[in-house]
Amino acid sequence: MLRRTTLLPLFTTFIFWSCSSLDGVVSDPQTNHLCHACLKSNGDEIDTKSFNDSLSATFRDLTYQVVNQSKFFATAQQTDGSLPVYAIFQCRSYLSAPDCAACFTHAASQIRNCSAGTNLARVIYDGCFLRYESTNILEQTAGIYNGAPCGNHSAEAATAFSSAAQKLLTNLQTTTPRINGFSAATEIQVPNNNSNNGETIYGYAQCTETISQSGCEDCLKQGVNSLQPCLPNTEGRVFDAGCFMRYSTTSFFPDNQIINITSPSVKQGASSKKGLIIGVIVGGVVFVLILLTLLAYIKRPKRHKRVAAGDITGASNLKGPVTFNYGHLKYATKNFSVENKIGEGGFGIVFKGTLKNGKVVAVKKLALQRHSKRVEEEFESEVKLLNNVHHRNLVRLLGCCSKGDERILIYEYMENTSLDRFLFGKKKGSLNWKHRYDIIVGTARGLAYLHEEFYVRIIHRDIKTNNILLDDDLQPRISDFGLARLLPEEQSHLSTKVAGTLGYTAPEYAIHGQLSEKADIYSFGVVLLEIISGQRSNELKIDGDLEGEFLLRKAWKLYERGIHDELVDETLNPNDYDAEEVKKIIEVGFLCTQAPAELRPPMSEVVVLLQNKGLSKNTKPTMPILIEVN
Repeated sequence: MLRRTTLLPLFTTFIFWSCSSLDGVVSDPQTNHLCHACLKSNGDEIDTKSFNDSLSATFRDLTYQVVNQSKFFATAQQTDGSLPVYAIFQCRSYLSAPDCAACFTHAASQIRNCSAGTNLARVIYDGCFLRYESTNILEQTAGIYNGAPCGNHSAEAATAFSSAAQKLLTNLQTTTPRINGFSAATEIQVPNNNSNNGETIYGYAQCTETISQSGCEDCLKQGVNSLQPCLPNTEGRVFDAGCFMRYSTTSFFPDNQIINITSPSVKQGASSKKGLIIGVIVGGVVFVLILLTLLAYIKRPKRHKRVAAGDITGASNLKGPVTFNYGHLKYATKNFSVENKIGEGGFGIVFKGTLKNGKVVAVKKLALQRHSKRVEEEFESEVKLLNNVHHRNLVRLLGCCSKGDERILIYEYMENTSLDRFLFGKKKGSLNWKHRYDIIVGTARGLAYLHEEFYVRIIHRDIKTNNILLDDDLQPRISDFGLARLLPEEQSHLSTKVAGTLGYTAPEYAIHGQLSEKADIYSFGVVLLEIISGQRSNELKIDGDLEGEFLLRKAWKLYERGIHDELVDETLNPNDYDAEEVKKIIEVGFLCTQAPAELRPPMSEVVVLLQNKGLSKNTKPTMPILIEVN
């Protein structure tokens, strides 16, 4: 269901207007299309060339702010031409910087498809919106369009669901305008009764930063009213020039974004004087406590928000993991039987487990060989930190278990297992081009989050196809991140004795032990080429005059000779992919494997490069470096 009201400027020509329902499924939920409009104000005479030049300059300014400066809200304007251009871009506050940049790239590409006669345009997604006009929208406070796309599934307990959802929306409406940045994410539990399982409703509200507090209040109030027809459906959104609201029974933002909000209440009547006296007393006590806290804070040593690369300690204030009972895990895995074993690596053995409530999980018994009180403390501290890592392209940690010398981690279970089985194993040939592209971009986003967006920088150290799992939609989930810190220093999970090449390992790390996020970027570049080619990086391939070449060197020689298309997996249908797009992605793989390490772009930039149409002349790759072993 879609409802829309419009309050457009007078004398406006509708060139194009499209708003979507929620029926479609997209590979990237942040770019789920909500609305796209291309309009022309009849009173404006448009010098097409001048206006397009101004528009391009405006977009360059926005790109620099969003991509280079990682801004989530950006404005730009060009007023020198015959017709001025004003533009606004905003991401949802729960996105990572790489995802925000990717959403901007997607929006900018779509909005530039508006015809040359357009001087008012906007595009809205779940993750961001972009808008430009020839009138000064930077000073507007009132909305000019709104809509309410509703889901198609109704809640089982309609009355209880609608009541809880209404409370959540009201809380967002009253609280969001009072929060710095005008955005809030929260959740509410539907009361458990015989007709429902007490499901959770997730909600989010956001106003543009250029709007006033009162303007935000008015916009969200209208938004709550517009969402009423959606209830008791389990999904609903409303969007406006000034604000955005959404609720869903599916979590669409990280857990660490949730805040506890309630509607403010004001008690009236005869007890007001008593309340005032109590308030003064309580206020005095609170004031004293605040002073004591400030003194304690001033005296304590300063702590940095982010720590050095590879160090993931200092997680004492984070939410702790769920602790599982060892006996329950034995039951779930049939006493850790061989038939339930689904994987084994340097970090330990993984078993498939079915809990008593029917939930299927992956149970990883860590291969720790040293045991002491210090090891136990380190395990608890670092697992607590990993428990707070939330991104749709990372496997989620559900909890942990310590029993004697056993250290066990419990993860969400991925039925499709790992990427290597789809590229080199029994499922080879089942991934089409779109699947592969989505896996490459999703993996890049997951790494960008670990390197640049989380509380601390986490370097994976072992990025390879075995450690990239696939969910039910064949979207990538990076596994085993952060586990390198749980291994003894003398117990390395990285093999430096691979014949011919060192596989995925960056040269500076393998030879000199120089560890930084650039090592992960190198490994990602190798994985990218494996996904394109369907070939293992450390296998010799006999292929005409390239006999005996490993993948990275073979790929570079094909690229130098302009026949890089011969690298593409022969199981792919040539009609499913664009040759220029393949070339661009291969070039990104080479950028990631350059030496010295400083030449490799950060993962946030890699995400943007992968989604651009092509590379600029200044970003052409140089020959990747390989390690030859005699």
